[in-house]
Amino acid sequence: MEEKKKYIAPGGWFAMEYPAVWSEFEDSTDAFLFYNPDKWTGNFRISAFRNEKPNKKEIHYGDNAYNVELKENKSAEYVKIGKYDCAYSAEAFEEEGKQYITHIWITGKENTLLECTFTTLFDSNKEDAEDIIASIDVRSQDRKYPPEIIPVRLSEIYKIDDAFEKISSMVKEELSKDFQGSEEDLQKIQLALERNEPSTKKNEIWINVGIVVCCILASEIDGFEWQTLIDGNREDPVLVYNKSRAVIDPLKLIWSKVKHGEKWNVTQIYEEIITSLE
Repeated sequence: MEEKKKYIAPGGWFAMEYPAVWSEFEDSTDAFLFYNPDKWTGNFRISAFRNEKPNKKEIHYGDNAYNVELKENKSAEYVKIGKYDCAYSAEAFEEEGKQYITHIWITGKENTLLECTFTTLFDSNKEDAEDIIASIDVRSQDRKYPPEIIPVRLSEIYKIDDAFEKISSMVKEELSKDFQGSEEDLQKIQLALERNEPSTKKNEIWINVGIVVCCILASEIDGFEWQTLIDGNREDPVLVYNKSRAVIDPLKLIWSKVKHGEKWNVTQIYEEIITSLE
């Protein structure tokens, strides 16, 4: 059986599984894009639309989506994929002398509408896209889901990059020294924070320090992998050590000590993590 990855959309609107050899890529703000970067077989996009406060007539906004599409789009036809009733249509086009086709499915559940598309070569099959659609779990707004750790999403990669940039800038401004993201930079972070210690109310800075400590760990020691923690409203990057599946949460490295008034030292925290892995 083909190995799969799990994806949970920002905000927890839906979850789905997609081929492990595929990855998420940047696309428009209202769509999520996935494809195989090593052997392109097609672009799968999924967009979700939710009526946050539906009245009685709108409570089945998602359930009725396929019916609305069938009435409005005469080229659409009804198909069943997994548990989902879908309105399916397709559009062919040519680009740089090659024939392509975009498959389109409109479906949904309760008050969540889903639009899925798969653009591939004209004579290619669409089974990968249909398998993804069949795996979709539209999540209820009224249900509390258990915490999960999934492959890192683009949204968390952006958080990691942003944290690194901000801490790098802080070190350069406070110490006028370069910042490369190596072990020797741990002491620079400590000195920069001691010179101009942020308020305990500014938790973002302290969390960013935790993220950068994890960045340094990942660059210095083999076996670490960034993943995404989904826990209620919290959606953050965590570092997982593959050998033991130990989870290092950047939120708990520095910020948890600062907010409780405990003493902290960046280098010491880094060394304690390494010791815990042995």
